Amino acid sequence: MSSTYNETNNFEMIDMDKELENFLQSDKTGEAPTKEPLRQYYFMNRLKQWVAAENEKNQKPLKFLTQTFGCQMNAKDSEKLSGILETIGYVETDTEEDADFVVYNTCTVRENANMRVYGRLGYLNSLKRKNPNLKIALCGCMMQEDAVVDKIKKSYHFVDIIFGTHNIFKLAELMYSRIHSKRMVIDIWKDTDQIVEDLPSERKYKFKAGVNIMYGCNNFCSYCIVPYVRGRERSRNPEDIMKEIKHLVDQGVVEVMLLGQNVNSYGKTLESPMTFSELLMEIEKIEGLERVRFMTSHPKDLSDSLIEVMKDSKKICNHIHLPLQSGSTKILGIMNRKYTKEDYLGLVERIKSAMPNISLTTDIIVGFPGETEEDFLETLDVVRKARYDSAYTFLYSKRTGTPAAAMENQIEEDIAKERFNRLLKEIQEISAERTGRDKGTIQKALVEEVNGQDNSLMTGRLSNNVLVHFPGNSDLIGKIVNVHLKESKGFYYIGELV
Repeated sequence: MSSTYNETNNFEMIDMDKELENFLQSDKTGEAPTKEPLRQYYFMNRLKQWVAAENEKNQKPLKFLTQTFGCQMNAKDSEKLSGILETIGYVETDTEEDADFVVYNTCTVRENANMRVYGRLGYLNSLKRKNPNLKIALCGCMMQEDAVVDKIKKSYHFVDIIFGTHNIFKLAELMYSRIHSKRMVIDIWKDTDQIVEDLPSERKYKFKAGVNIMYGCNNFCSYCIVPYVRGRERSRNPEDIMKEIKHLVDQGVVEVMLLGQNVNSYGKTLESPMTFSELLMEIEKIEGLERVRFMTSHPKDLSDSLIEVMKDSKKICNHIHLPLQSGSTKILGIMNRKYTKEDYLGLVERIKSAMPNISLTTDIIVGFPGETEEDFLETLDVVRKARYDSAYTFLYSKRTGTPAAAMENQIEEDIAKERFNRLLKEIQEISAERTGRDKGTIQKALVEEVNGQDNSLMTGRLSNNVLVHFPGNSDLIGKIVNVHLKESKGFYYIGELV
């Protein structure tokens, strides 16, 4: 095995098998290979020549911007998109005005996310009139909807490339097609069992990285569009995951975030099934890796074996994100969550019994169709008993294409907002108390960046995912240091190096 790393462009390439290595050393001419990812490297090479010619003609480098909407899965996909663009010779910029290629990696969990993208497209159209060579690509979850693609073809005909969630890896091939066809390229897959990795990836941080362990979702919660746009569950082979993490560690990564729509169901699609807890035990053995995080967990699949592995682990972070959504068993049933209030509280009790100091966070939806005041009070009851460190709270909004959007008994907006404010007040009070419990102790923090408000301070992240700000310098970035937590500010700490 071998690997490559480009210090100048700061992109990393996953470990390559011999076939890929041999291909990269060949002249890469003739017919495009059919096998992935060799096929994409073929098109990257062709585009590299085109970009070099354009740079020479224009006497300046072509620039790109990738904008990510939505979740950490999208953020991970955008790292691949950026890595491909840098490999073929584009230089990253942070403004659309300065870009020659703009990629929007879209989210469609809520319909207002779609409206944001349409609004940005109007602005891009004005930029394209000034710079006719500007190329615009749209990808991600929003593009998996037929109505969206039809609207873009009709009203935003200046868009150059449209592709979805299943073929992110094809960016180079689609760019090549667009350059040579001179017309809009659309490539949407409705589903796939294919997993293509081993592509360049431009990471935001050198010292931490997201690692996809699975794709898709089988849960079909009645309010959620994700299974329809990301497809059914498919797990990556554990050998490929381990190989990727080891390579990242070789490049200086000390913390990984394992990503999946429901990591607790990892392994069910493998030829030789492996549970998520078994995967974690293998990852724990990787030398040089200091921290392991994961998200997201579905309560119905979080096993007692996972709790035991976390309790005994020296590397898994002291944090579980465990979406509740509602505390009412009736509403949970309508949501198709497949657990009851009692199931959830029993799981919380087992987690906290094994790990009394665990940081527990959650997601909660207020105002779901049919929610009564009694149902809402059940949610407040769970919040008081679970005592979350923090919670992402959402007012329910209709999502076209989901069963919940067509349900009767939609909740009036003023009632939902009043409940939302009561919930928020309860969570904030509990969260401030929970976060402050480690005041006066010494904790390990991974130093992530210079503080955005005060450049004399550094910002680090504790194992429980809480931030701490303390005096220091940028030489500490990427290191795990001991910090005395002097003062709690409710949702973060002020500390000092020990």
